Amino acid sequence: MPTAVLTDRERTAVQAYLRLLHTVRAAFGDAAGGPPYDRRPPVVPPTVLAEAEQALADAGLAGNEEEFFRLLHSWFPDR
Repeated sequence: MPTAVLTDRERTAVQAYLRLLHTVRAAFGDAAGGPPYDRRPPVVPPTVLAEAEQALADAGLAGNEEEFFRLLHSWFPDR
């Protein structure tokens, strides 16, 4: 399997996306626990989303999801 060589900005975008993904998974996991009357909607901190959006823009990947996910898969194939 060929190894992708990412630019610093591409790497930052991938890392920000993975942080966002883990945060969203944790938020939904927390929201699912407990009795139904005590559940609250999942909350993702706006700063985590903003960081991912800015990193994508800085890497020139905003609006180009196909290229971004190709990079993500080549750098971190288990995701």
